[in-house]
Amino acid sequence: MAEGTSGGTAGPGRWTRSVTARPRLSLLLALVFTALAVVAGSGVADRMSGGGWQDPASESAYAADALDEQFPGARPNLLLLVDSGRPDGVDDPAVAAEAERLAGRLAAVDSVEGVTSYWAAAQAAGQAKGAEGAGEAQAAAAGLRSEDGGEALIAARITGDETRAGEIFDDLAPDFRGEHGPVEVRLGGQTAVYDELQGTIQEDLLRAEIIALPVTLLLLIVVFGSAVAALLPLAVGIVAILGTNAVLRGITEFADVSVFAQNLTTALGLGLAIDYALFIVRRYREELAAGADPLGAVGTTLRTAGRTVLFSALTVAVSLSAMLLFPQYFLRSFAYAGIAVVLLAAVAALTVLPAALVLLGPRVNSWRILPRRGGVMPGGPESGRGWARLAKLVMRRAPVFAVLTTAGLMLLGLPFLQVEFGTADDRQLPRSAESHVVQEHIRDGFPGTPGGTIEIYVEGDPAAAELAGYRERIAALDGVARVAGPAMDGGAGYLTVTAEGEAVDAASQDLVRDIRDIGPPFGASVTGTAADLVDAKDSIRSVLPWAALMIVLATLILLFLLTGSVLIPFVAVVLNALSLTAMFGAIVWVFQDGNLSGVLNFTATGDIETTLPVLMFCVAFGLSMDYGVFLLSRIKEEYDRTGDRDGAVVFGLRRTGGLITAAAVILAVVMLAIGTSRVTNTKMLGIGLALAVLMDAMVVRGLLVPAVLKLTGAATWWAPGPLRRFHERVERSGFSEGGPRAAGQEEQRPADKSDDLTPIGGR
Repeated sequence: MAEGTSGGTAGPGRWTRSVTARPRLSLLLALVFTALAVVAGSGVADRMSGGGWQDPASESAYAADALDEQFPGARPNLLLLVDSGRPDGVDDPAVAAEAERLAGRLAAVDSVEGVTSYWAAAQAAGQAKGAEGAGEAQAAAAGLRSEDGGEALIAARITGDETRAGEIFDDLAPDFRGEHGPVEVRLGGQTAVYDELQGTIQEDLLRAEIIALPVTLLLLIVVFGSAVAALLPLAVGIVAILGTNAVLRGITEFADVSVFAQNLTTALGLGLAIDYALFIVRRYREELAAGADPLGAVGTTLRTAGRTVLFSALTVAVSLSAMLLFPQYFLRSFAYAGIAVVLLAAVAALTVLPAALVLLGPRVNSWRILPRRGGVMPGGPESGRGWARLAKLVMRRAPVFAVLTTAGLMLLGLPFLQVEFGTADDRQLPRSAESHVVQEHIRDGFPGTPGGTIEIYVEGDPAAAELAGYRERIAALDGVARVAGPAMDGGAGYLTVTAEGEAVDAASQDLVRDIRDIGPPFGASVTGTAADLVDAKDSIRSVLPWAALMIVLATLILLFLLTGSVLIPFVAVVLNALSLTAMFGAIVWVFQDGNLSGVLNFTATGDIETTLPVLMFCVAFGLSMDYGVFLLSRIKEEYDRTGDRDGAVVFGLRRTGGLITAAAVILAVVMLAIGTSRVTNTKMLGIGLALAVLMDAMVVRGLLVPAVLKLTGAATWWAPGPLRRFHERVERSGFSEGGPRAAGQEEQRPADKSDDLTPIGGR
């Protein structure tokens, strides 16, 4: 993105000429692209899936796939909760007859296999021979009947992948839901949960967009005072969102994509596009006010703010791309969506927006709604005297502010030390959701630990004596309530282990590890909810260091290219990590421990879904670095112009403090709109990221950055000779921020009497 020489009199560079040579054509092409994206992205939500938390290469995934293919009845994903409403309960002859009829109808549906029910199990128990066989049959029947006898279950497996299973569920659900003679039926199970998750997320996303768009427009009007200027960032955001939907629709042709990724598309599409457009439009208006013509103003804007946007987009994209290293498609989906929306937002801000600005010229300030007072737009980023005073205050007492702010952030993060990881289940949904109601009835009213069994897939044609010995060793383990099976067919089979504790508590996870440690002389693979969690945690633990290393190294390189300093990239990474402490502390205190669950209307489960902290770290780290790049780029630009370290920090905060705060507030509004979702994980994502963004913009950028840059002193901008010379070559290529002062390429910054850059100690 090379531009002409830095300076107010410089002519437009190659990039400016390329994007503004035919501005009307550029806007027409953007309009055509948007229209095509609308068509290409239509129906993307229907092709997304509701799962993706498991590692597909894990032992539990292998066993689950084998069981689903060979023994579909071992892992039912559809449950019909039959409410008798009779004094005699589910054993009433009329209830039994209707339930058997429903089970028969369900078994006749294509792609539905392994249908069983309480009534079939009870009949089998009555016909069983031998004490052991009768005991297992009676236990199986008892597990399908509520303890009060008023409800019982019909269980089945819908075959196919999540998308296909969801389609079949949608077709059969109306025929089975509701009243049938003497009984009432409600639908639950994994497929029902995923189906309701998908529908709920789509409804919530539409509501979030309805909330976020007008509020965002109102805030942009407050920031700019002009309706025309306010509409430009919103337009960039819409282009990015629609384009990303088209990209995701294409990815669904060859990979699974989580439905949750749509929320990130909206949040980042609006948030980052508005960030980038805010920075560019703000700088463009500043150059116009200094007397530049529209083309010259666009040239200076792209050389400075445009280059900052490029670096920001790269840093955010790198943070998000780290999720591609994880095998769970839940995380990979957010990488697909995040990378696409970030790059599309940057491309639109660096191509479409300059073309629009050239055409608008001074009319970018048209349709003024808020008047200027004293030459400064109320609430706009131009009014930065308060930020300058804050920077000076902080730098006078730099050690105090650095220590107290760091201690406060670490204190807010302490609850995360007590985090417990778990799996997502029906409690993600609102309490009124049908599948949540069904699973709640099963948890509270049925014996054992429904959904908490451990299945063991055995293969290799084991001998009967080997299987019997293996079963005995499992039964002798601590925490085992009952072992059922084996059920064999053609040299393969499975055993079902019922644990004494909860489905995914520490004891159940230990039991999974103990079973795997037995090591029988035949193939045995363990699956189930607890096994899924054990494998997911192991998978994330093994990949996380590499993902963190990728983010840190790429960030260090990009920030060195931006600033030419060796120290600043390390400082930025540490401060970014500190800015996330409040978010991680809050999600444990609120969502794991259940504080504010009544106010926020969610069901606390006592744990956090395993992949969510990884997702929130990658997104929040990228967003925090986004604001860090905005601030550091302006500090660097002023330092190159004057060589005054302290004055550059004051100037940078003065010029970007209001801008970053405005951008953070707007992004927080979008995130909080996402946080109104009725799905707990989405609510946690929205609220957590909103908190992280505000803490970073207002606490870290306003207090920690000036304090730390004051403390680092002369070392702030130091680099060893070889790296310094390399950076100078990069600068001359036009890729890096600012320019060498020795070349005499100082930018003529517009005069502003409010720019009080007196020394920190006073005049």
